[in-house]
Amino acid sequence: MKPSRALLALLATLAIAGLLLGSATALGSPAPAILGSLWWGALLAILALAAVDALRLRRLPSPRLQRQLAGNLPLGRWSDVRLQLHHGFRQPLRVTLFDHLPAGMEFEYLPQAVELHPGELTELGYRVRPLQRGHFVFPRCEIELPSPLRLWRGRRYLEQRDETRVYPDFARIYGAELMAVDHWLSRIGVRPGQRRGLGLEFHQLREFRDGDTLRQIDWKATARKRTPIAREYQDERDQQILFLLDCGRHMRSKDGDLTHFDHALNASLLLAYVALRQGDAVGLLTFAGERTRHLPPAKGNAQLGALLNAVYDLESSQRPADYANAIQTVLGRQRRRALVVLVTNLRDEEDDELVASVRRLGRQHRVLVASLREEVLDQLRQAPVQGYEEALTYCGALDYLNARAGLHEKLLANGVPVLDARPSQLGPELVSRYLGWKRAGAL
Repeated sequence: MKPSRALLALLATLAIAGLLLGSATALGSPAPAILGSLWWGALLAILALAAVDALRLRRLPSPRLQRQLAGNLPLGRWSDVRLQLHHGFRQPLRVTLFDHLPAGMEFEYLPQAVELHPGELTELGYRVRPLQRGHFVFPRCEIELPSPLRLWRGRRYLEQRDETRVYPDFARIYGAELMAVDHWLSRIGVRPGQRRGLGLEFHQLREFRDGDTLRQIDWKATARKRTPIAREYQDERDQQILFLLDCGRHMRSKDGDLTHFDHALNASLLLAYVALRQGDAVGLLTFAGERTRHLPPAKGNAQLGALLNAVYDLESSQRPADYANAIQTVLGRQRRRALVVLVTNLRDEEDDELVASVRRLGRQHRVLVASLREEVLDQLRQAPVQGYEEALTYCGALDYLNARAGLHEKLLANGVPVLDARPSQLGPELVSRYLGWKRAGAL
């Protein structure tokens, strides 16, 4: 509880009046005695009123509060939170409200001053922007109430515990359901590959059409029907994709508002969404984190939700990436042939260990190494060099990129495809590579 501006103004006025009366007495011109009596009477009256008003404020019931908070929030996006207040006072009250947010969230439009009307429900809102993934708790709201005579302002804590989970930016993924898949893929920059008809599953027989190739003709069916009959193929389904996700220290680099690890999660979920729509099974295995998480490949829309629940609170660690151990874990758990997408940030110091391990994995599975490239390196390479310090920086960046390119070439020479992409482009590049391989029957 603290005094209001009105009470402070009254006390300040009395203090000035008392100072003037005391000064007059000190200068030998004492004021009439009645003025002194009036001053003491006013002081006692104000103190009495303040005491009664403070007691009434303490007995004043707190408003009832409800918070409307989504159970899932997307990382890095603004989301609305609504607060509803209801009170049974006889007179309107103007209060100031502040919601206690967990650490790791930005907010707008707090605190707010709002007028509560008797018997009415008052609603207000503000916005939050999560800066990290995980599980968050909103414990309470803080409200500042005026006393009936407006001499005091009291602070109350309205306990209202609500919980939410902050997921990777899945709004873009689910939003794709609002448009045709092909149109959506073209909008995000995916380049569909040319369908060649090799290594694809047989779908049905039908009459020969313009545009069909001679290789599609089924000669036995043509002889029986005495009209050209063609085989129709569809993309292979029921294939498996396993994301091998690096949670180590190399993924802690940051481009824009997100770390490489968050970019990797968004890209993996994007490809998972497309693959599930194609009828394939998707799974996940993490390594170099605080603990390993494994989600076996499965099909269906529910698997995307399972993936989100498996990764929403994952964070990168300070541990180095142990590729040999991670690949040994894959070989032990993933018996069926799958497309294994290793999402990491390659550095030249992992040269020998990485190449040997990935070659061993490639004997049983189709492997794609997706390596994130720091955007700042591209900027340094393209920036003009105008001084000695800039020349050193340029040479250092170029040396690092050359060493990295050498590792990529060594992987390619051993039959391991490498996708070198900037973090912001990793998702579309992964989807483009997956669709190209799938339509070519190369999975």
